[in-house]
Amino acid sequence: MNHRHDLRYALLTALAILCTFISVRAQDSIAGPQPQRIVSSHQLASLVLSQPAPDYPPVAKVNYLEGVVQIEITVDNHGRVSAAHVLRGNPILAAASLKAVTHWLYHPLTTATGPEGFATTVRVRFSLRHPGVSLTPHQAEQDFQRQVKPPQSENPAMEKLPEGVVHMHLLVNDQGQVVDRDADPKDKAQFEAACENLRGWTFQPARWGSMPIASYLNVDVPVGAPAVTRAASTAAR
Repeated sequence: MNHRHDLRYALLTALAILCTFISVRAQDSIAGPQPQRIVSSHQLASLVLSQPAPDYPPVAKVNYLEGVVQIEITVDNHGRVSAAHVLRGNPILAAASLKAVTHWLYHPLTTATGPEGFATTVRVRFSLRHPGVSLTPHQAEQDFQRQVKPPQSENPAMEKLPEGVVHMHLLVNDQGQVVDRDADPKDKAQFEAACENLRGWTFQPARWGSMPIASYLNVDVPVGAPAVTRAASTAAR
């Protein structure tokens, strides 16, 4: 009888230890980083500290380019913009907007655990007054694009066949630098691998006459084990 009692006690003790372990592991998995809080445009207005307007690019003024640039931004717990991504907008105006947005400052969110960052979407509007010119923004954009020489990518020579490619949408500024990028589908591992391979590429900016300008560019970037490989690229239209 004592032997049976001791065995039952041992089993109950082991089960209690196992349940405690499972409970602790479950709490550990929940304690990971939480999704970034999204702030509405109405709430954002009360958090603005400094929001200087971007410079209006001279080439955009001359060609009557207007419109809205929509940008998704991430603000850290110090109120600084830590990341920015263009959702839509003319590339010349978008490049000017990105340059300005990185210097914007906000109040971080106040929480029980201290200051907290957030994510939101901002709209930057470019508008001109041009009396006597009967030209819609769409017509101005079309006329301008007919005069633009698309950007070009100069990729390293291909050493091996790539294991796969990621189709990326780039914003290349007037100095040939990639200032924003996007991919679809957005597989995180492949996207990061493509971004790493993209570092070895150089770009010639688009040109309006002899003037370098910002422009969008679509490229197929290799991913996988091989070193940076050559990929086909086409100008975004």
